[in-house]
Amino acid sequence: MSRLGFVGFLLAVMPAVAQAQPTATDIVEKSQQAFYYPGSDMKAKVTMELIAGEGKKRTRVLAMLRKNDSTSRNQKYFLYFHQPGDVRRTAFLVWKYPEKDDDRWIFIPALNAVRRVAASDSRSSFVGSDFTYEDISGRDLSADAHTLLHEEKLGEADCYVIESIPKSGAEYTKKRAWIDQATFLPRQEEYYDAQNELARRFTADAIENVAAGEGKTIPTVVKRTMRNVKSGHRTEVRFESVAYDVGLDDEVFAERALQSPPRKWIE
Repeated sequence: MSRLGFVGFLLAVMPAVAQAQPTATDIVEKSQQAFYYPGSDMKAKVTMELIAGEGKKRTRVLAMLRKNDSTSRNQKYFLYFHQPGDVRRTAFLVWKYPEKDDDRWIFIPALNAVRRVAASDSRSSFVGSDFTYEDISGRDLSADAHTLLHEEKLGEADCYVIESIPKSGAEYTKKRAWIDQATFLPRQEEYYDAQNELARRFTADAIENVAAGEGKTIPTVVKRTMRNVKSGHRTEVRFESVAYDVGLDDEVFAERALQSPPRKWIE
């Protein structure tokens, strides 16, 4: 190739190379897709261990069902608690909408009643754990301003480091996320409080490729931890029997399912 030809080749490919670099918002959107949206639906057994600083442990076991709307980014979640006895039969339903408040209901067995959960409670603790309701079902992409700080390795993973600043009141004032460049799963997240001090840290402790039919596998975070750095309390979560594209229908996510749960899917 002549020198002029080589220069021409470079000029031709440079725009494509420039376009290949994703923006911070692109990265966060892909990360949300990888973490909260894989498959058309999903079922899993979830074990949560709430561990105090001195080591005292409480365990919660629940079934998690999730379905994506095929024409939008709307989602529905159904969570049913099996253990311990004081929360057994408690069920939680979320209809999640991007860019507006979610609809949330909880069934409280002791009252034999369904209650709506206020949207403002999205930043409250999820059943006494170190996760918030928002951590479980995700946060609106446009709720924060995202900046790509740099790229670095975290363990063996090449990661984008993204800083996200809430545009209005939130449970944190700044979040930094280490997002795996290969899978776009979050490897680590740090949440800072109003004093600009590290308050909580999320870590993806184990990632497995889960079969999803037709020879596909989906990288899935099957063990994760949220640690309250200040109190020393942490919540460890294990996902087991994870299955995608199982054919959940809309009846599973109807409000009446809170009192009459879909046994086929939660046992």
